[in-house]
Amino acid sequence: MSDEIAELRRRLAEAEDTLRAINQGDVDALVVGEANDPQVFDIGGGADAYHAFMEVMNVGAVAIDQDGRVLYANANLGGALGLTHNSLQGKLMSEVAPAPVALAVDRLLVPPLVGPVSTEVSFERGGEQLHFILAATPLRLSTTLGVAVTFTDVTERVRAEAAEQSERAARAVIASANEAVLVCDRQGIITHANGAAHAVFSGELLGRVFAEAVPLVFPDATGLITAEDIVQMAIQGTAVQGVEAHAPNAPKVKDYLVSAAPLQIGNDAISGCVVTMVDMSQRKAAEKQQLLLMRELDHRVKNTLALVLSISSRTLHHEDTLEGFQKAFTGRIQALAATHNLLAENSWTNLTIEDVVQSELAPYTSGAAGRLVTRDLGRPMAPRAAIAFGLVIHELATNATKYGALSVPGGQLTVQPLPPREGDDRFIIEWRESGGPPVKAPTRNGFGQTVIARSLQYSATGGAEVEFAPEGLVCRIALPLEDLH
Repeated sequence: MSDEIAELRRRLAEAEDTLRAINQGDVDALVVGEANDPQVFDIGGGADAYHAFMEVMNVGAVAIDQDGRVLYANANLGGALGLTHNSLQGKLMSEVAPAPVALAVDRLLVPPLVGPVSTEVSFERGGEQLHFILAATPLRLSTTLGVAVTFTDVTERVRAEAAEQSERAARAVIASANEAVLVCDRQGIITHANGAAHAVFSGELLGRVFAEAVPLVFPDATGLITAEDIVQMAIQGTAVQGVEAHAPNAPKVKDYLVSAAPLQIGNDAISGCVVTMVDMSQRKAAEKQQLLLMRELDHRVKNTLALVLSISSRTLHHEDTLEGFQKAFTGRIQALAATHNLLAENSWTNLTIEDVVQSELAPYTSGAAGRLVTRDLGRPMAPRAAIAFGLVIHELATNATKYGALSVPGGQLTVQPLPPREGDDRFIIEWRESGGPPVKAPTRNGFGQTVIARSLQYSATGGAEVEFAPEGLVCRIALPLEDLH
């Protein structure tokens, strides 16, 4: 045992002496191995040994002196920088290397360089972005101090990481999109589909041919375009934008706006396509509503013009002077306009009986509190009933201003519904005047009475009756229940 320990101590002493001699530059060569198979390594000032060592390295390598001048660069480095082997020797890195590389090397050479340091650098060569990790280690070549720098190409790794990050970003974008998004490969097979697509189409989508998983009909294409055509056009490089399609097998929404675009990453070839499908149900509903409104507007304009012509003709027939015609006709058209304004403000819906009464009587009762009493008139009414009812109220108000309760300071109007009678399909509103001059029945019927009697007779249950009671005029106006909500 003591002999083995002594032998180990001897070998350790020899190794320490060898390392000390190498560090001090006293050894030119080192022999390693058995006596019959020795390997000789040149340690001294000769350059051939480290030249050969650098050339067999599978990464770019360069030896640089303290001034940044190239002592030796291997062939791999010349290829990485796009330079010839000889053009690097003896040159400053700042003279031959791309600016980002030269700056990175300068940062690595900042003294004191006491151990391995590294940095990452990227530069463009031939229109391509390259990425390298530079590692610098102090180097002694005989009496010369310098730095050995290795260039490890990590371009593929960086590209793979960028591609992976882009893939994650693309998946996130697709997943968060409100519209259905489906990605297909070059064979038209669905490889990705977001939650909106799965919600729209029942069954498994991934791995299926798009045209089979998502059958579409294009109404405006006269049968010449199919879902398969849309996908193939995109795969071949032709984008398809905003084509209206019908999905007969979709469980809920049936109408979509379909777009398809080629899937191309960077300068790579087209690898598939991306299909987006935007829900058109709201748009279709809006278009239908707009069409209905346009037809309704056309219908109402025609009816209104016919009503104006009738009012004009009948007013002219019942007035003796031009001034009388102008005053009566203007008042009736203003009453018609007032009701139309109310309807427009309420989008032709939810206009109440109270709204019409207050609007028509406002010119006559404003500033006189208590002259108009209304009760329980909050029921909404249809537009045709509102127009006819407005004309009736206008005629009653005009008559009350001339001859009735509104012609004297103390007169009062009460407008309220009568209690319903069993089986009656009418809603009857009573107009009652009080506090005015004694009432007498007219000797002849004017156009105002015609308006009151006939305006609501478009329905069998509509109409109005006037009672010339001495204490005050009473009018009972029947509104069809079909026009009340």
